[in-house]
Amino acid sequence: MIPGFVIWSAVALLLVGVGVWALRSRKPVGFFAGVEAPKVTDVRKYNRAVAVLWFVYAALFELLGIPFLFLKQNSAGFLLPVLGTAAISIGLMIAYQHILRRYQQPNQ
Repeated sequence: MIPGFVIWSAVALLLVGVGVWALRSRKPVGFFAGVEAPKVTDVRKYNRAVAVLWFVYAALFELLGIPFLFLKQNSAGFLLPVLGTAAISIGLMIAYQHILRRYQQPNQ
């Protein structure tokens, strides 16, 4: 399942790209699609925190893809990447809420 791992890794690289974009942005970055970026107290620190969040998510996502290298097609072991991705995605949203509470301007 090397092709599956290559595709999985390409998605992880796209997530790293989102982190790099957030790190280099001069305006506050939006996190959820279709939602306006929040007004924050410190744009640079907020964007850095969001970028680190994306980098950690990409690293965990890549680690979850390692079973693709060792499992045969239609193996029950593929539940680990699927359920793991759901778990880290929920963690990503929770972590973002903490970042938002820390940097969002009052009365927003």
